Amino acid sequence: MSVFTPLERPELEAFLAPYGLGRLKDFQGIAEGSENSNFFVSLEGGEYVLTLVERGPVHDLPFFIELLDVLHDADLPVPFALRTGDGDALRELAGKPALLQPRLPGKHVHQPNAHHCAEVGALLARLHLATRDQVLERKSDRGLDWMLDEGPALALQLDQTALPLLRDALKEIGAVKARFLALPRANLHADLFKDNALFDGTHLSGVIDFYNACSGPMLYDLAICLNDWCSDADGRLDSQLARALLGAYAALRPFTAAEAELWPTALRIACVRFWLSRLIAANAFAGQDVLIHDPSVFQRRLAQRQKVELPLPFAL
Repeated sequence: MSVFTPLERPELEAFLAPYGLGRLKDFQGIAEGSENSNFFVSLEGGEYVLTLVERGPVHDLPFFIELLDVLHDADLPVPFALRTGDGDALRELAGKPALLQPRLPGKHVHQPNAHHCAEVGALLARLHLATRDQVLERKSDRGLDWMLDEGPALALQLDQTALPLLRDALKEIGAVKARFLALPRANLHADLFKDNALFDGTHLSGVIDFYNACSGPMLYDLAICLNDWCSDADGRLDSQLARALLGAYAALRPFTAAEAELWPTALRIACVRFWLSRLIAANAFAGQDVLIHDPSVFQRRLAQRQKVELPLPFAL
């Protein structure tokens, strides 16, 4: 169970009262989270998700609230922070920053088909288009500088097969950093994995967990997304799924020549980001009752991205 901060019913009832949503019927921890404590909360007024923010500086939370308000106003299926009767969106519970959001309908898809991938690609393009003309600035705390700082020490933990793979990738990141950061920018979800999307039947009904959101190259966000939605168990890209996702995205936001050139690099950088963060989590939470994602998944994906034969469609 990935609930770092357990709650007692009386303290939760006191927290919920100012929202005016009626009596607390039930609540339960959500096991899927790996960084924050999340709870499903059932009230007389409906179904909600309560998040206690466990990681990251508190001063970033107004950014997340503002970004979700922007995306909600653009008719994207995202959660947004509910306000109390006094207009407060960001509050405190059990000593942690706390947000209450509507619970979106739908379920996770664990074995996506081409339709699912096309839906996700179109949604990601809409997210980027909603923010690229007025980007809300936030530097990722897991960005390129973080990879270059943390990567060398983590590489020393790896075996002789994995170590050169990571070292070569870090060398590439250092070499292309300036060009990569100069690519077209917007706000990024930066974690749009299968477990952060909800489908109601065949319809993409929600995108959740924006706590890694930041500003940066749109291509990077696309690479993060595609690496998860379109990879098989061995880390290889499924060309049918990938073309569906990329085609749906490009139909709304065509790519530039610079993006087409750096696309293989973007896929490798996205692998490095999650390989490193999973290695850190595996070390930090070893032996604890916390969901720990397997770091080797992204080692395999990075190995498979050494040669990328899937170009971006319709590069201009």
